[in-house]
Amino acid sequence: MKRALLLPLLGVLAACGTPEAQNSPVPTTTTTQVTTTTSAAPTVPPAPQPVNDGACPYLATAFVAEANGQRVPKVKLSTDEPHPACFFYATATEVQLTVRVYVGDERVAKLIVNEAAPDGSQPASSPTGWTGGYVSGDKGVVYAVSKSDAAVVVTSNQKQSIKARRIAEEAIKGLKL
Repeated sequence: MKRALLLPLLGVLAACGTPEAQNSPVPTTTTTQVTTTTSAAPTVPPAPQPVNDGACPYLATAFVAEANGQRVPKVKLSTDEPHPACFFYATATEVQLTVRVYVGDERVAKLIVNEAAPDGSQPASSPTGWTGGYVSGDKGVVYAVSKSDAAVVVTSNQKQSIKARRIAEEAIKGLKL
């Protein structure tokens, strides 16, 4: 009996609705596919090459000679912009010291430092706020540090890391980084 009374009541309620409600379309849900892309992994630019004779714009030749302990008869620069790499020679053909500078993407700066002084190298934290590492070997020392989007890598034919560190500090000061 309850069922018999309920059915006619539902019919009356359905008929009592407003005409707009009865004639308006039923909203539908649409889905949109969202595609996200990730940027490609950063790549380290190729190592700079000595191309042009000239004076290093951010590091005095006399300072390098005193700090590295060798006379510097010649200096060459790479074509990198805005800061060229500086190559200080011990003889007409032998490079005694190289200073590589990178300013750009922070991830690339860190990759350059990690490539020059990989995990397991001695930690470097000078000048203040810069981090990286140094590695000494039979052919000399590499001192590499980065800060934000900048990296400085000093490669010396000397085995004492203090020499490369002093040169890195002076280069960073000269670059105003």
